[in-house]
Formats: sequence, C-alpha cells, structure tokens
Amino acid sequence: MYTASFAFFEALWQAGVTHCFVNLGSDHPSIIEAMVKGQTENKGSFPRIITCPNEMVAMSMADGYARLSGKPQCVIIHVDVGTQGLGAAVHNASTGRAPVFIFAGLSPFTLEGEMRGSRTEYIHWMQDVPDQKQIVAQYCRYTAEIKTGTNIKQMVNRALQFARSDPQGPVYLVGAREVMEQDITPYSLDQSLWDPVELGGLPPKAPKAIAEALLGAENPLLITGYSGRNHKVPSALVELANTIKGLRVLDTGGSDMCFPGSHPGWLGLRNGNDNSIREAGAILILNCDVPWIPTQCKPKEGIPVFHIDVDPLKSLMPVAYVPAQRRYRADALTSIEQILEVAKDLVSKADTNASDKKWDALQASYERRLTAISEKAVPAADGSFGTGHLCKTLRALCPDDTIWAIEAVTNTAYVHDNVRPELPGSWINCGGGGLGWSGGGSLGIKLASAMEHGGKGKFVVQVVGDGTFLFSVPGSVYWISGRYQIPVLTIVLNNKGWNAPRKSMLLVHPDGLGSKATNEEINISFDPVPDYSGIAKAAAGGKLFAARVEKADALEIMLKKAIEAVEGGQSAVIDCKVNLDC
Repeated sequence: MYTASFAFFEALWQAGVTHCFVNLGSDHPSIIEAMVKGQTENKGSFPRIITCPNEMVAMSMADGYARLSGKPQCVIIHVDVGTQGLGAAVHNASTGRAPVFIFAGLSPFTLEGEMRGSRTEYIHWMQDVPDQKQIVAQYCRYTAEIKTGTNIKQMVNRALQFARSDPQGPVYLVGAREVMEQDITPYSLDQSLWDPVELGGLPPKAPKAIAEALLGAENPLLITGYSGRNHKVPSALVELANTIKGLRVLDTGGSDMCFPGSHPGWLGLRNGNDNSIREAGAILILNCDVPWIPTQCKPKEGIPVFHIDVDPLKSLMPVAYVPAQRRYRADALTSIEQILEVAKDLVSKADTNASDKKWDALQASYERRLTAISEKAVPAADGSFGTGHLCKTLRALCPDDTIWAIEAVTNTAYVHDNVRPELPGSWINCGGGGLGWSGGGSLGIKLASAMEHGGKGKFVVQVVGDGTFLFSVPGSVYWISGRYQIPVLTIVLNNKGWNAPRKSMLLVHPDGLGSKATNEEINISFDPVPDYSGIAKAAAGGKLFAARVEKADALEIMLKKAIEAVEGGQSAVIDCKVNLDC
C-alpha cells in the first residue's frame, strides 16, 4: 500500500529533511502506518523520528537544527490544539528566520464512514475548527492545505522552497485524515527543480558609494545581527575590517556569531544602545533588525547610513524603519565581497598614514575594552560571582570549538563579553522574544552538529536564565535528551526571578512606585527558589549530572565534573547563583 502519508515522508527525505520531531494524535493513523513502513522497508533512507512530549520543544529542536545547519527539519503536531501548543516557538522561528517545516492533521471531514479515515472518535467534533491555518499564518512564510495525495510531493517541496528562500522562516501544511489515507500511484520529482530563490548582490554603483563613505569617515561602523548565519560571512567581515582601518563591528541582534571576539574591531553584543553608534561617522547596517533604539541611542545627524538586508523593509513588522540614505535587498556575503573589492582598490591609492593611525587607535580601544570586561568579571569579596566570571571560567574549560546556545536575557551581554565567540556557527541565540527556545534549541543544535560533523558532534553549552529555564519545559527537554542520548551542558543563571520586567519598567518609570518596590512586590521573584537541576534530573530518570554552585571557589571543580559527564554521554545541569549586573 502506497498512501499519501508515505509519499509525504518520501518527499521530505528526497528534499533533504532527515529528522521529524513528532507529537502525535488522533489525526495521524496513516502517518503512524507510514512511519512503521518507512522505518522497516526504507531503513537508511527515511527521516529519523524523535518523539517530543511537548510541541514547543519539538519546534525548538527543529529550529536549533536549522540554525546550525541551514537545513529545514519537520515538526508533526496534532490538529488545532497541537498547533497552539507550538506557542512562542513559532514566533521564534519567524523572527529568527529559521526554516522549519510544520505539518498538522485536520479533523476528518466525513463522519459516516464514507472514506478511510472518517471520524471514529468524540474528539473529532471538538477539534474541527473553521480555519486551522490562521492560528500560525501571520508567523509563517507559507501556509496551505493538502487536498489530494496526488500532488503531495509538490506541496511539500513548494512549502520547503518558501522556508529556504530569504527571508527564511517556518511553513505550515495541514491535511485531513481522509486525504492522508489516500492510496496513490508511487511517483518522484526532479529535486533540482525545487531549489530556493537566490538573492543577488548590490547594484553597480552601490559598492563604491559604501566603500568611499566608510573609508572617508571618522569612526566607521558596521552594525549586524544575523549575517553570521552564513558561516562564510565572519571571515569576509574580518577582511573588510582589515582593509578599512578603523572599522568597528557591533552586534545588536546576537542571533549568530558574526564577527570574532579576537579582532580589534570587535565591539561585542549590545542591544541597540552603544556609544559607537553615537560616535560613528558612517554606518553600514548588514542583516540586522534593530540597529539602534531611537529613545535610547541615535547616530549623529547627517552621516551616511546604508542598509543591506534580506528583508530591509521588515515586512512582518507593522512599525519598523531606519533612516538610511540607501537600502538594498541583497545577499550579505555577495555584498561584502563587492564592497571589499572596491575598498582594496581605493586603499591602494590612498595615504597610509591616516589609516595606520586609525588602526593604532582601534587596537588601543580594544585593549581598554578587554581590560574593562576582565575587571568586571572578578568575583565579589564574599566569594559570590556574576555571569561574567562564570562564563570566563566556563570558556576556559570547554573545548575551543564549543557551540553556545544562549538565552540569558538580561545577562546576555555579560555572557558574550566573556565567551567572545571565535568560530562561525559557535554562538546561536533564538533571535526572537519567545522565551524557552534554548532547551529544545540546544538539543537540535547538538543533533545537527553530529549529523554535519560526524561522531558525537561538537560540545554544546546552553546558558539560560532561571525564568527562561522554566519556560523551556525542562520535563520534556531532559527526557528527550536521555532517551535519544543527546548530551548537552546546561548552565542556569539563578538570580531568583525575572529581571527583564524590572528593567523594562525602569526605562519608562525610572522614579515610579515600582522602582522602590521589591521583586516580590512587583511579582517577578522566584523565592523560594526551585531546584532547577533537580527538575532536570527527575525528567531524565535520574541519569543526569545535577549540581548547584554559589561560591567561586567551588565553580571550576563543579564545571569540570559537569563537562566530564557530558563528554561521557550524559547531560548535566548546573544551577549557578549569580550576582546581578556583572
């Protein structure tokens, strides 16, 4: 028997999808049949099925996998309720431009046994909604219903084209039981005809205009957010910074490793508020959603600003604009290579004295920056420590090619300052505001690393705030980690609650009533503190390294034990009590 459901999985595999993260229900009888058939008859050429007890975790795993590999994976969930269970993970994939393929069943459309797959259970009436696609449509690049099995492979590939074409993002297909049960004639597609749309480079005059503006400016600045998703971009930006002496690179998104922390032009990660923006004489914005926050920080009036982006108009944001003289929808790598070619020619004809002075000044400012970071990362006199010291210690102990899955919220800048990622693909953040991504995300990253690099894959560290850890559905995350042997090291930044709401309040009401209130009074406290590592250990059936650290003198010893456990194949969760703002 060759059903639409079996053709569905064939289409996924032939399109390069290797994993399906599933949360199954009453809409999936033919899907389950196809899984069993594929895993027995097509072993080795059928997607690996990962059972996920929670839909957000499933989506986050597919998201994390795509962030590292660039390859969309499949999430299969249950009708309208499973679609709603995806929750904030759909937002994250959309705003973070992660290509994810989502499939959900529909309640049967026949109820008297007219077709195989007709209604057989009470719940089929309850879950029959007017338009299931609308639940996630505003977050997806494409939504559609599979109405017949005879073109199911074309529907799958069309959806994947949207997912993989810039701006990338999630896509959503639905299919009723009757359609997915349909017997069809086996067929295949020519996959070479289903490639994504490719972006080109800059128009002819743009590279010279941008190069001249950056070369002629005092304090030229490049602001980026997710250009490093293409792992060839960081080295291109290094070459550009080495050519345009004095060019500094600021990350205001933190989604990806875009520029190495060892380069003197590195300014680190700051969310749209930094003196480099105020001081810049010319700015190039490259694949960035929020280069600066106008109520907090603005560039000088009249300076040249150029914006290169896969989505310069931010088409999914009703209110978003940047005062740039020129904006281009173009590929980041191609554009940088074009600018670089012109810049090298201009530099060869220019006076080297001025550029040498800029380079010397850049190196001096970089050394001052590193000194300031180091001074702030010192433990307190009582032995307590902050996120900076924790991450400085962690970086020294972890393998050089560690991949960092970061969801540290208000502590993110301290993590980035002290990790200072070097390698392309070594820093991944969800890029959205749906907290809880990093639990499933880190597992997906680890899976992708093993697939892409072979063997056990690279060492993966999740650094997560305490409130965000609870959002991540740890009961599901660590069960999956244990069952499928996906070991990661999780560091929980325990500062006894949510600190982001307080910071948001103070930006609007710096002297308001809330500014004088305790965390308990403004309802952001987690006191008494949960046993975060204990929650994870329980979910893993006890097969997880769990510990809590409060003092600096115990930190290195406990981290070494945790790293050893992960390298031995078992996840570890370290609950670290951290001081604020350091």
